[in-house]
Amino acid sequence: MAADLNPDWLSCLPSSWSYGVTRDGRVFFINEEAKSTTWLHPVTGEAVITGHRKTPDLPTGWEEGYTFEGARCFIKV
Repeated sequence: MAADLNPDWLSCLPSSWSYGVTRDGRVFFINEEAKSTTWLHPVTGEAVITGHRKTPDLPTGWEEGYTFEGARCFIKV
C-alpha cells in the first residue's frame, strides 16, 4: 500500500509544475512549460518515495518497493 503523499513536497512545486502517479505507484513530475517529465522533484532533486505495494503477481509475504534512485526492488515482509 502506498503511503500518503507528503504535502510539503506538493506545496513547494514551482507554479509551472504538476505531478502524476503511475499505475504502479511511482510519483513523477510534469513541467507544463517545457512539456517534459522527470522522476526527480524539481526543487529537491530527489525521487518521491510512496512506500511499498502489494501486487497479486508476487508470492505471499513479498512487497514491491522503490529505491531512492527510483529502481524497483522486492521486500520480504
